[in-house]
Amino acid sequence: MEIKELKQLVRMITETDITEFEMESSEEKIVIKRGARTEYAVVNSPTVTGVPQASVAAPVAVSAAAAPAAVVAAESGETINSPIVGTFYAAPSPDAPPYVQVGQVVEKGQQLCIVEAMKLMNEIEAEFRCRIVRICKDNAQAVEYGDPLFVIERL
Repeated sequence: MEIKELKQLVRMITETDITEFEMESSEEKIVIKRGARTEYAVVNSPTVTGVPQASVAAPVAVSAAAAPAAVVAAESGETINSPIVGTFYAAPSPDAPPYVQVGQVVEKGQQLCIVEAMKLMNEIEAEFRCRIVRICKDNAQAVEYGDPLFVIERL
């Protein structure tokens, strides 16, 4: 299974009420579980001559520790949440300025951050004009599906 297909599968599962998914073929086995504990999807690809065997793990559950942050963020304003599991990046590179800062007004379609998932950079954009009230994650911090990334105020 290609990484793009695996990413689509994880996204599809996280957007539904499915708590467990298992698929097996002669070449690979995929198991994805969601629930109170953080679980991982493991994919073992067959070994091809000249290409090393790959194993990919991606968390797909919201941990109990992330829940209080979501509640606090929701109480103080509207939030922009992570659509996927990955790593939050506030800037395009370590030495570059961040995409947005607290107090900044952003326009619809403006890039707010990047969430890296399985070496794919997913650009998170504003869906409407708003002001950044708070940035909820630190640069290079792991994020779960649904974690608040920004507290915003619609304009």
